[in-house]
Amino acid sequence: MTRPIVFAGPSIYGLDVDAGLELRPPAGCGDILRAVADGAPAIGLIDGLFETQASVWHKEILYALWIGVPVLGAASMGALRAAECAAFGMVPIGGIVAEYLSGARTADSDVGVAHAPAELGYAPLSVALVDAEATLAALATEGRLTAGESAKLLTRAGAMHFKLRTWEAILDGWPQELIETAAAKPSRKQGDAIALLTRMRRGRCKTPPHFELNLTGYLTGLAHDLGLELEARR
Repeated sequence: MTRPIVFAGPSIYGLDVDAGLELRPPAGCGDILRAVADGAPAIGLIDGLFETQASVWHKEILYALWIGVPVLGAASMGALRAAECAAFGMVPIGGIVAEYLSGARTADSDVGVAHAPAELGYAPLSVALVDAEATLAALATEGRLTAGESAKLLTRAGAMHFKLRTWEAILDGWPQELIETAAAKPSRKQGDAIALLTRMRRGRCKTPPHFELNLTGYLTGLAHDLGLELEARR
């Protein structure tokens, strides 16, 4: 039997993903359709592509849900798509997606990072704003920064392009020891990713609710380009 499929990369860098799940690279357009065609009993979306190729479509997620395949999202692209598709049964996991759902957070770039290629395990090369926020707040709580310093550094971090947002850049002019301390802090994105992996590993994936889906020409065209046949609801 096909194992649950999870699309992830930089958000789980350094983790040992349990053998009960099939790990695939960050998802791009068409990858959810392929996972459905491969018989995935459930799909987890953590990381996705958005510059090097087209991003995973909402419609292919809706198709997976429509035919009865649970889809869970967290941390990065998964948090964005889960917030956007929750009304149709995509399961949001973690605090980051909760912020998007509530409207407390709106910018896609808050979870974006640059990362290394597959050969280097998709190692993150920059810091997501959601993690910079949490770390700067923690450093202030610990007394390593004043509240004012933390606020100024957060403004600096928020003004940076996501690819250039590193701790060396955020803490430019500060001691190397503080940079290393910041880099060692837990990642919110990784924490939410772990929560999704745990949920899928335990098999806690309910069948999505029924809704009507229009199989548009765009979706059928994408399936045709991938050499796939769309199926009816299971």
